[in-house]
Amino acid sequence: MASKFGMAGGIPERRVRPIWDAIDSRQLKNALKLSTALLSKYPNSSYALALKALILERMGKMDESLAVCINAKDLMYKNDSFLIDDLTLSTLQIVFQRLDHLDMATSCYEYACGKFPNNLELMTGLFNCYVREYSFVKQQQIAIKMYKVAGEERFLLWAVCSIQLQVFCGHGGEKLLQLAEGLLTKHIASHSLHEPEALSVYISLLEQQAKYRDALEVLSGNLGSLIMIEVDKLQIQGRLLARAGDYNGAADIFKKVLKLCPDDWECFHHYLGCLLEDDCSLSRTSKSPSVQVSTSMNCQHRHLADDFDSRISRASEFVGNLITEAGSDSIRGPGLANLEIERRKIIFGKGNAEKLMGDFILYFSRFGHLASFIGDVEIFLQVLQSDMKKQLLEKLVKCINSSSTSPRHFLGQQITFFKIRELIGDTFSLPVGDLVGFAVQMTEMYCQNLPLSKDLDAQESMYGEELLSMAGSVLVQLFWRTKHVGYLLEAIMVLELGLTVRSYVWRYKILLLHLSFFWNAHPLAYEWYKSLDVKNILLETVTHHIFTQMLTSPLLADASDVLKGYLKFMDDHFRESADLTFLAYRHRNYSKVIEFVQFKEKLQQSSQYLTARVEGSILQLKQKANNIEETESILESLNNGSDFIDVSNSVRSKNLTFNEDLKLRPWWTPSIEENYLLGKHSNGIFQFPFNLLEQDEAKQAEAKVISIEKRSLLPRMVYLSIQCASLSIKENSNINGFDSKDSLELKSLLESYAKFLGLPFVDAVELVIDVSNGKKSFEVFSPNLIDWMSFAVFLNAWNLNFHESNSSDEHTFPINWQVLCSLLEQCITEKISSTKPLLSTPGTDLSSLVQLVTEPLSWLGLIIQCCVRSSVPSGKKKKKGGPSDLPNSQLPDAVKDSISSLLSMMNDVAKWLKEQIDKPVDEDVDFLLSSLQAEENGFKPGKVVKILEKLVLSVDVSERINRAVGSWKPVDVALKIVTTQRTTLTQFLNICESKQKVLKALKL
Repeated sequence: MASKFGMAGGIPERRVRPIWDAIDSRQLKNALKLSTALLSKYPNSSYALALKALILERMGKMDESLAVCINAKDLMYKNDSFLIDDLTLSTLQIVFQRLDHLDMATSCYEYACGKFPNNLELMTGLFNCYVREYSFVKQQQIAIKMYKVAGEERFLLWAVCSIQLQVFCGHGGEKLLQLAEGLLTKHIASHSLHEPEALSVYISLLEQQAKYRDALEVLSGNLGSLIMIEVDKLQIQGRLLARAGDYNGAADIFKKVLKLCPDDWECFHHYLGCLLEDDCSLSRTSKSPSVQVSTSMNCQHRHLADDFDSRISRASEFVGNLITEAGSDSIRGPGLANLEIERRKIIFGKGNAEKLMGDFILYFSRFGHLASFIGDVEIFLQVLQSDMKKQLLEKLVKCINSSSTSPRHFLGQQITFFKIRELIGDTFSLPVGDLVGFAVQMTEMYCQNLPLSKDLDAQESMYGEELLSMAGSVLVQLFWRTKHVGYLLEAIMVLELGLTVRSYVWRYKILLLHLSFFWNAHPLAYEWYKSLDVKNILLETVTHHIFTQMLTSPLLADASDVLKGYLKFMDDHFRESADLTFLAYRHRNYSKVIEFVQFKEKLQQSSQYLTARVEGSILQLKQKANNIEETESILESLNNGSDFIDVSNSVRSKNLTFNEDLKLRPWWTPSIEENYLLGKHSNGIFQFPFNLLEQDEAKQAEAKVISIEKRSLLPRMVYLSIQCASLSIKENSNINGFDSKDSLELKSLLESYAKFLGLPFVDAVELVIDVSNGKKSFEVFSPNLIDWMSFAVFLNAWNLNFHESNSSDEHTFPINWQVLCSLLEQCITEKISSTKPLLSTPGTDLSSLVQLVTEPLSWLGLIIQCCVRSSVPSGKKKKKGGPSDLPNSQLPDAVKDSISSLLSMMNDVAKWLKEQIDKPVDEDVDFLLSSLQAEENGFKPGKVVKILEKLVLSVDVSERINRAVGSWKPVDVALKIVTTQRTTLTQFLNICESKQKVLKALKL
């Protein structure tokens, strides 16, 4: 059955080895030549054909590779005398998988297993195919067959995991779990279990069925000896007791764990949660095998009205003993435990804020220099009132001043103190002068402590590097409060100096990325993003920093690169994630099997992934909107937008996941939808809610779902609008006025689009007319101005066929070419007049103007191109890839006027852009630098930059740092901002000029 010794797929290995060597060394042409020679000697060898298919696939010749692969498959089916080996099958599987034809690979293995039903090697290959297809039922069936053939424990566990996956993915329930339990119970009775992972699977099965007592019995029996580490066994026992409702027993078990591992902070939460019967810590319904750690302020302590004091006293006594027994200054757990106990007392109404502050100061004196400190104590600051927080800050200052620690520890404590001030919002209540002093203090501290890092490698984190990011944040806050561009420029300069000294600091780059976008220096922001070198799964969690801004910028090619890179990673991961799953099966790591599958499901339901797919198609249409034929080709590849209608209809049935890591976002833009810098600063304390994102999660999720639903309609609406426009022009009396299926469908989509905009269709049409007539202002369209303008364009396209066929309709829609163009002209004029100079007014809304041109005006341009093309008699020819070379005398006057109107709009935008671009660069650079002329005793921008300039002149740390600091120049930073802003405007001007060229050709 399998290949003989020295044979590969029935061919002597000495003939095959040179081909594999050529493939491995990427000498693909030589490999193909050798493969062709091999086939001439073995024309009936499926393996030889499979090798050739593999080489062709590596060479990018996908169609040829698929044809050869199918030939190999057919040859294998026809030649009954030929012995099928796993090497041939696995080679075919590799090629079919890369060609996205997993079903063919599976059919090969199914055929082989049918021919040799008891061969474990082939059945393992078939199981692998089912793993790749995520066919959990078939996985279960073949795994049970393998278990019956071999009687091995691993095959039974493969079957049990496949059953669990069916349940986790919602394809089964109690009966399937009972089946899995029965299979394991029967195996244990006859063979017992021999691996810790097998026991973990068995216990998880019992937990899924809420059979906690049965699981405890198993754990305390002979099988429990499979878990060799005592702490692991105790953790499982405590979890099971907690879920069974035996809180006292669970608390006692967790106490044992803490005595063995006093620094186990999660375990302490489990202990305290069981002791207080805390609903926030204990969850019997959770799918997670672990007890949830409580961070809420709304914990419910059941039946503890009279018993709370005694229980919390027991916890305090136990923690006191832990501190005594541990006797190590490096163990943080007991100190945090004291803080948690005081926090619970305050929540229960029996606490003492002074005691909490005392414990806080004690913990700070021991661990305040650590970078992890803020993450440790953030939750405890929530229970303190504002006046107590101010007292805490005063006590922290005294603690720092009285400490006699090393310079590194002292610096760490200072940084932690600044972070605490930032966290509780204290800096937002400071006068401007104090805030300037705060930024100066942090910058001076960074400069003074540079010598601490003189012996560090360039890739190692420097001491005090957080000071520059905090100083930058304070300077941004000063800009927000004063609207003085000098503070924003200073923030950028501070961060760029930090990157000059050490180029690996992500925090600096992320802050610079957001500041560059805010100042409309889009190419600079994109360069900062690229410097992050985001790879692998970080693309899912980090891309949000740039995703939305790039889609609304004039950098269409760069936006396309961002989308393509992200989508390529995601699609490749979906194809290859099964490799990890099967590897986990092979290595008998069954908990990882379930983890990998659930992770893949989570990514597939990603809202960002779905958005990227939709926006990618719209971006393609934007890029090709100057050519109707190329646009139609794009639409054809998108099934004329029909596939995205399915996306719009099904998005609410999906459990969308939101995987963006928002913790790295700057304070002024905590989510993609918010930017505080665009609003006015309000006097008084500005305190960020600790759970801001949790509070707004449902609202933000709903907004994203509506956005996906709405944007998914655009490709289809563009296609239908083109069809309706074509029908309205054709000189066929049988067609003219006919309400076609396309027109009916467009009407239906317009109704849906209006609903997503918040109005019934008729009311939406009336609103468009009212704004066009000047009865209402464009403010009524905010914040969905672009969507409303696109709605008006598509409405007019549908209306071209509506009048004659629906003259008796009770509703009339007085929109036409003239009304539409009037609306768009007013919108463009208003946007241009309200768009202030980019350099002197950071945060200027350039993106709306860009979107107006690249979306609604582009859709209108496509419709006009279609009308011009349809007006050309069928016997006439047109220029290849361009507008008609015939006069447009047959066009309706309304269309001709629309061409002139659209061209006028493009001229107005282009004129405004040229005015911005034509300003001398040197003048703009001088303007920026002049904003940093701070007075010695004043509060204007420039003090921080002066400190940095002094550093440049006097730095004497190490050769690397000296050289890096010496290369930093304020004028270079200012020049970079000015030139990248110009690039943004130039890219936008190029878009407008390309549209001007098309429209002028249409006018001829």
